[in-house]
Amino acid sequence: MIKVADYISLDRIFLFSEKKEKDEIMAQLCASMSVSRNILDQEKFVKDIRDRETIMSTGIGLGIAIPHAKSEHVKDMTIALGVSRSGVEWDSLDGKKVHFIVMIAAHTSQHNDYLKVLAKVALILKSEKKRSQLLAASEPKDIFDVFSAL
Repeated sequence: MIKVADYISLDRIFLFSEKKEKDEIMAQLCASMSVSRNILDQEKFVKDIRDRETIMSTGIGLGIAIPHAKSEHVKDMTIALGVSRSGVEWDSLDGKKVHFIVMIAAHTSQHNDYLKVLAKVALILKSEKKRSQLLAASEPKDIFDVFSAL
């Protein structure tokens, strides 16, 4: 059984207490993922993430953004997380600020696993209780624990 927490590590979880712009957050999450042994080419991976974002905003509503890429430059699925208490302008589908950012990188061959992880992320984040727990988090471990539930 696939678990979201299997693809997360504490060094890729961020609490953004100060106001940050979308590009700053994207860069920080990409940088944290790029040091993972699962990212084979940092520059090409970042380009893949940014290219996907230009197609259509990954801000899906409910304060959630899921920037993602399936790429030949990724060895195995990897996730980075960010929580912004103040919210970030993300050009979301609902026009509201984003508070929860889940960046997902997967190899192009991992389509089924990617969809399963995406579904579990959505299940976690659609819960108002879980979103409240994430906003109340005081350290990365608190965020990890929320995503370890499924």
